[in-house]
Amino acid sequence: MSKRKDLKTANRYAQIIERIFLNHYTEGASEICFERKEIERVAQELHINLPKNLGDIVHSFRYQVTLPETIRSKATEGRQWIIRPAGRSRYCFVLVVEQDIAPTSMKAETKVPDATPGLVAMYSLDDEQALLAKLRYNRLIDIFTGITCYSLQNHLRTFLAGIGQVETDEIYVGVDQKGRHYVFPIQAKGHSDRLSVVQIEQDFALCVSKFPDLICRPIGAQFMGKNLIALFEFESTPEGVRWTEEEHYRLVSPDEVTPEVLRSYRERLPNT
Repeated sequence: MSKRKDLKTANRYAQIIERIFLNHYTEGASEICFERKEIERVAQELHINLPKNLGDIVHSFRYQVTLPETIRSKATEGRQWIIRPAGRSRYCFVLVVEQDIAPTSMKAETKVPDATPGLVAMYSLDDEQALLAKLRYNRLIDIFTGITCYSLQNHLRTFLAGIGQVETDEIYVGVDQKGRHYVFPIQAKGHSDRLSVVQIEQDFALCVSKFPDLICRPIGAQFMGKNLIALFEFESTPEGVRWTEEEHYRLVSPDEVTPEVLRSYRERLPNT
């Protein structure tokens, strides 16, 4: 899809989501709910052609692009509007504490010998599938968590009561030295996309529903640059989703992991 077509699509989607929000907004509101069928009605009012998949409109604002300025301006200081699913074909704009899941620019990198097969590296793209492949081949989830992990399933889609359909990019399961079992829902984002608090909230709900006996540790992965990957671990608190760990891994040729590099890693303070 061309950039011009992308922009045109984004503008159409913005007009629709903006009209829906303003149709329901009242001063001081912190939650505004709507049904998916309203998208069709508003599109007709605005004389906008709809995509075949109506959910694509909501999906784009939940995970890929920011909400229109008209909506963002209605948030009180220190808060932001997000869109949460609220059951089958139902969504809510919710006012939450402002959260930006983005790599820390001052975070030190850790070099890891790149074990990605050459043929895969030749043809991989800078998207979430390429990122998931690099995580898998280089066992970065194991390295990051300190747990022996295995990929269980890609792109798990399921329906959760009170939420609706959710999708997780990949599910890992793992076991530690004490025999405890873990589940790691993975959300992966390429360079142009961003990690979403809503997705992490859904991952916690997914764990409760589908893996109630496992220890849930959601992970976010973000491409930062060529072969540079940021990993985040999250926990659910009374104040909402918070990240507890962040590491940056650079995949390099083995000869770049020199004795000097290894000595510098030995001198690093352990996480507390």
